[in-house]
Amino acid sequence: MEQIYDVTIIGAGPGGYVAAIRAAQLGLKVALVEKEHLGGVCLNWGCIPTKALLRNAEVISLLRRGKEFGFTVTGFEADFGAAVERSRKVAKRLVKGIGALMRKNHVEVVEGTGVLRSPHEVEVALKAGDTRLLPTRNVVVATGGRARTIPGIAPDGERVLTYREAIVLRELPASAVIVGAGPIGMEFAHVWSTYGAEVTVVEMLPHALPLEDEEASAEVERAFKRRKVRLLTSMCVQGVETTAAGVRVSVAGEKGEQVLEADQVLVAIGVRPNSEDLGLEEVGVQTERGSIVVDDQMRTSVPGIYGVGDVTGKLALAHVASAQGVVAAETIAGMETRPLDYEAMPRCTYCQPQVASFGLTEAQAVERGHEIQVGKFPFRPSGKALALGDRDGFVKIMADATSGEILGACLVGPEVTELLPELVLAHNWELTPEEIAHSVHAHPTLSEALMEAAHGVFGKAIHM
Repeated sequence: MEQIYDVTIIGAGPGGYVAAIRAAQLGLKVALVEKEHLGGVCLNWGCIPTKALLRNAEVISLLRRGKEFGFTVTGFEADFGAAVERSRKVAKRLVKGIGALMRKNHVEVVEGTGVLRSPHEVEVALKAGDTRLLPTRNVVVATGGRARTIPGIAPDGERVLTYREAIVLRELPASAVIVGAGPIGMEFAHVWSTYGAEVTVVEMLPHALPLEDEEASAEVERAFKRRKVRLLTSMCVQGVETTAAGVRVSVAGEKGEQVLEADQVLVAIGVRPNSEDLGLEEVGVQTERGSIVVDDQMRTSVPGIYGVGDVTGKLALAHVASAQGVVAAETIAGMETRPLDYEAMPRCTYCQPQVASFGLTEAQAVERGHEIQVGKFPFRPSGKALALGDRDGFVKIMADATSGEILGACLVGPEVTELLPELVLAHNWELTPEEIAHSVHAHPTLSEALMEAAHGVFGKAIHM
């Protein structure tokens, strides 16, 4: 008899493979279609290998501060190629782990390119060259996204790069122009500059990390300027010319027109959904500007077809895709699900200093008419931060003055990406800064800054 799947998932990134695991846990028969590698962009070319490189950069930074910590390093050499090789090994190990999880949960992995032939049929062009039709009761489209490019500027993988080519680059460019000061651009700028590259970052908006609180952006900008990373904000790229020696990048803005010369240019201006050539239009799935339109349960306009991850255009973050994947799987299994609050999703940038945030910035809270109280505590008085030798940055909490609701938070400094979840949890369960302030935090820890900032909402921070 022909095998009929309860759900067929197209795309095995963080949205797709998590949906597959959750669906299998709920007793559904699952097929997972992937044309490249399990784990998608995140595990193979994004989140994971970049964090491995950032760890290398952190170690190098500490070694260069040896005198401060009382040791001397002689004959030190930083091998960028070896760092990239380490990052590839980390990525491959996790991809291998995803494969093991698929086997453990009895998810059938089908290697090939999937296309919708009807709401209940997925045709797969197999890597082996044949085709296979997968009859299915439900389909989850989790095809992710790819690097957004500048019109008229085509990446060539050699001189003009996207994150996908940059993450596997074994030879460090002596000089580079990075277009875009969002998380991807700033993380690469941090790694490359730490290894000795001359880096210029071009951003069309007035600040680096333009979606973050302005105080956070300013803190990061100061840190990068101290490390001689050139930041050109309020500047737009007019064109890129490749030459025998490298690239010429023409920029223009408030500071006039300039031509920047470098070995390579990295275009890091965000991602666009992979929604083409999937058969979406043929089966009637509604899209807007290339993104699949979904409701709170990840349903599309066609019954039985769901969308999760970057292809929905909601928020291009791996953990958001995974959360959407769980919602889709549970909806298919008939469970009641809770709508995702995209504004309250954690946002993290892993350069140095790290930036972590959720919810509204201070400016956004004021624009929406909230009367707010702001609690801010710097890391400089923190005993743990001083002991680590990493005292720049702060914790900032925005709360509604009437209700006490935490509207948002912004953290800059050491390991703040690990500190953020406490505030997200507090927001989601409607705790107030007062309750955080009265929760005893271990001493000495970086997390004490959260408690102090919560006290600061009421003007009662202890150590300042």
